[in-house]
Parts: sequence; structure tokens; C-alpha cells
Amino acid sequence: MRRLDFLTIVAIAIVAYILANVIHEGLGHGGACFLLGGRAEQLSSLHFSFDPKSVTPAQAKFIAAAGCIANAIAATIGLLLYRRRRSYFLWLFTTINLLMPAGYLLFSGVLNVGDWVQVCAGIPQLVWRPILAIIGGASYFFAARYCARLLEPLARKDDARRFTLIAYFTGGILYCGSGLFNPVGPIIIAISGAAASFGGTSGLVWMIDFICDREGESVAIERSYAWIGVAAVMAIVFVGVLGPAVRF
Repeated sequence: MRRLDFLTIVAIAIVAYILANVIHEGLGHGGACFLLGGRAEQLSSLHFSFDPKSVTPAQAKFIAAAGCIANAIAATIGLLLYRRRRSYFLWLFTTINLLMPAGYLLFSGVLNVGDWVQVCAGIPQLVWRPILAIIGGASYFFAARYCARLLEPLARKDDARRFTLIAYFTGGILYCGSGLFNPVGPIIIAISGAAASFGGTSGLVWMIDFICDREGESVAIERSYAWIGVAAVMAIVFVGVLGPAVRF
């Protein structure tokens, strides 16, 4: 058995990315819509839609913001669990759920697309876009730096690079692959798929620069057919069911 099994790392990344996505789209946007009495229309791996006439404008703004709020709450829970029991999965789950909300702020501020465009509707762009870009950029930088330090107890720098890069490309391929079946069309792959994965978690690529190398062994991740099996089932549902969208 290899101490850092590639397939198991891929499987853990699949589970972590899917959970972060479902938390954002399902529990965040979908949960807020349900609690506010809105009429849901579609839930996919890359978007959630509802009838805007079923809620007030203020409620629609909250639903748009709820995805990032849910990710931030999930990151907090993941961090608390990680401090009690350090594991690669809990670290990755926490990291993804921290980076994504910060990335959404930066993405919306710079490119004027995404959830926060709806949240800030009615405010002059010259006001909210620079503010979001600055807050998002700063939050993203410090989140990546903080998560890099959290990874130090688990892995030496060379192994940490494998942890982060394998997860990064796994998540990006997974999100964009599911987007191929999305009913909205190719644009959703660029806006939500690539932006949320390759863009939103790009900190996984460069956070290694913040990790201080240390002596000793990295945490062992050996072949786990349990992780691989769970990831395979979740990936099939994510791509095959949520990819084309569930309609209500």
C-alpha cells in the first residue's frame, strides 16, 4: 500500500467538493427559498432557480446570498471538527467552504456576474463592485493563508502539494463535467462550473507558498475502498441526476 494513495485522495476530493456544492445550491439557495415560501423551479449541480414572483425583492436578495452564507457556516463547523480530529477530509472540506464564498465576492465584484450581483441590485456599480472586489480579494488571500497553516500538521510541503493539486483538478473536472448536462447551456459551465471550481478554489494551487516545511512524516492516506465507493456513488448522482437538474 502507498502511504499517499492517489485514488483515495481523488475520492476524498470528490466527496468534499460535492458536499460543498450541495451545501451552496441545495441547503443555501434552496433552503432559503423553502423557508421564505418561494416556489423552487430547478436544482442542479451548478445552479438553483425559483419563481421570482413568489418572493419579495428583499427575500430574493437573501436567497441569492444564502449560498455563500451556507458555505461559511459549513466551513465553521468543519473547522471546529478539524480542531478535534485532524484529517485530510475535514481540512479539505473546511478549505473549500472558506474559499468559495470569498471567491464569489471577488468574482462578482470584478466581472459583474454571480450571486452577489443580484444581492447588490439597486446599488450603483461604482459603489458595490470595488467594495466587493476588495473585500473578496482580501478575504480570499487570508483564507488561503490560514488554510495553508492548517495543513502544516498533516503534511510536509512536498506531500501538501499533492494534497492540494490533486483535489483542485479533481474538483474542477467534476464541476465542469456535470455542467455539460446542465439545461441552462454552456454559459453555466463558465459562470458556475469553472468559476466555482478552477476559479473559486484556485487558492489550492498557490497556498503552498505559505506552508513552512517540517520534519517528520505526513499523515498516511492509504487505499480505502470505502472512500472510493462512496465517491463513485456520489459522483454518479451528482453528474447523472443533479447535472441535468431536478425540476420541481
